[in-house]
Amino acid sequence: MTLYQLTLEPFIDYGFMRRSLIACAAIAIGGAPLGVFLVLRRMALVGDAISHAILPGAAIAFLFFGLSLSAMATGGLIAGLLIALIAGSLMRVTQLKEDASFTGTYLLSLAVGVLIIAARGNAVDLMHVLFGNVLAIDNTSLLLICSIATVSVLTLAAIYRTLIVECFDSGFLRAAGASGAWVHQLFLVLLVLNLVSAFQALGTLMALGLMVLPAIAVRFWTQSIDGAVALAIASSFVSAFIGLLLSYHFNLPSGPAIVLTAGTFYLASVLFGRHGSVLVHFMPRRHFAS
Repeated sequence: MTLYQLTLEPFIDYGFMRRSLIACAAIAIGGAPLGVFLVLRRMALVGDAISHAILPGAAIAFLFFGLSLSAMATGGLIAGLLIALIAGSLMRVTQLKEDASFTGTYLLSLAVGVLIIAARGNAVDLMHVLFGNVLAIDNTSLLLICSIATVSVLTLAAIYRTLIVECFDSGFLRAAGASGAWVHQLFLVLLVLNLVSAFQALGTLMALGLMVLPAIAVRFWTQSIDGAVALAIASSFVSAFIGLLLSYHFNLPSGPAIVLTAGTFYLASVLFGRHGSVLVHFMPRRHFAS
């Protein structure tokens, strides 16, 4: 078997493979930069909580429309924004920290969503919602994913510098007469949008995989935010490309194959990265001087 048959032929010959790759590319472009900021803001677990919080909305849409990805995406978007609003309100009016408030609401919403799907559907439906099926994405869903990626990139470009300042020195914004609260809220909205987009491909349990795993991994290779964003997008796309090929050639579930590929890059970065890796810890620093 030639290299062409192993790598390019599946995407050239089959429309579902092309749609899957384009969808993953859009998720990488729109979501990976947000993953970098999630890691910088120490909000990775909050992102995980929000990704599960979209399940009740998707489950309610499933009750009325079945496995319609567009309907489930709309329901998930409404649920995700509602959970983010509730968790943020709890944080302001109680002594709960942000991670605790999001964790509490996500556990409740996840349980409700699973019960709704289990009551109406079967084990196959539940697996589809929890783990997704990127190979089943149709043109309508692909358009939605690409639209979300476009909105996310344009919005992030507009607030990029303010978001960086808010990450490292929110006190400076207050001293300058500006508030970082609106940036934080807008960031959460972008996060929910991209998780709804990734939900269609990877399901609620792994929607964060292409966003956060590459973002964590690239921290071992660069200390520049701009460099981290570029590397995270590239590694997210390459992980999706390799994962789809593994899924195609070895008849593996596509979502787990993609996330495990991203996880392999993460583990390699932890072991061999240029900054703060296991290898740097045990080897003389001069070998890694730039």
